Amino acid sequence: MGRVTGEEPLRPQSLMLTFLGDQVLGRDVCVYSGSVIDVFARAGIGEQATRSTLSRMAGRDLLRRQREGRRMYFGLTERSEAVLRDGERRIWRTGAVNRQWDGTWTLLGFSLPESWQRQRHDLRSQLTWSGFGPLFNGLWIAPGEADVSALVAELGLSAHVKVFRAHADTGTDIAQMIEETWELSDLAGRYEGFVRRWRAWEDDLPDADDALVLRLRLQTEWLRIVRRDPRLPVGHLPDDWPAEQAEKTFRTVHERLSPLARDASERLLHLVPVRPQA
Repeated sequence: MGRVTGEEPLRPQSLMLTFLGDQVLGRDVCVYSGSVIDVFARAGIGEQATRSTLSRMAGRDLLRRQREGRRMYFGLTERSEAVLRDGERRIWRTGAVNRQWDGTWTLLGFSLPESWQRQRHDLRSQLTWSGFGPLFNGLWIAPGEADVSALVAELGLSAHVKVFRAHADTGTDIAQMIEETWELSDLAGRYEGFVRRWRAWEDDLPDADDALVLRLRLQTEWLRIVRRDPRLPVGHLPDDWPAEQAEKTFRTVHERLSPLARDASERLLHLVPVRPQA
């Protein structure tokens, strides 16, 4: 089937993680590689690309292999299960609209030697991924109590980073600070684009096999958007902030596609129980 109109290309690994979260997470099963190839072919991803994605993910400890006769099956590792649980939490429990903000900010200051360009780039990339924005040079901020201790330790920068909790002083224009620190127009555009691409499926239904692929794309695209969203307090965002409408579209389309997608997965997927590894 063709891509949803206007949809950005999705990385095969991102689709694979969504697929595993849907079909494998929490079930103690492994899925036959041929089943994965069949489903991904319906999403327009060729057999070689699918096999290469499975192989790379296994090499990165994101998948475990389990041979049954002449067939190869793939299951989750502790690492991939943690990634998928985080995505599950972000989609279904945290949500896209932050109405519970208590006024707390996390401030992170860092000072790195000029020659540490790579470390500086890696830190900034990870902070952006974790919802931080650059308040000033070397001082980043995120809403709520963001725990970045593991991130900083993994980068080997614990001695160069200081983290504080803070509240804005009376008179601080928080809405202006947010607008200056984060690219709100880019994020709003992503939410608006999501609604344009998916609202047609709030009323129409595809056949079962297409529903399985559509739901994979729906969840993968939605997770990509909300992971980029720092969940800024809605009370300090523009009145027409589109996250709520986008989340409503996501949940409505997901609910409509799910019965058909479940039927398709029962027909198309071959699963076996996880065996203890030697």
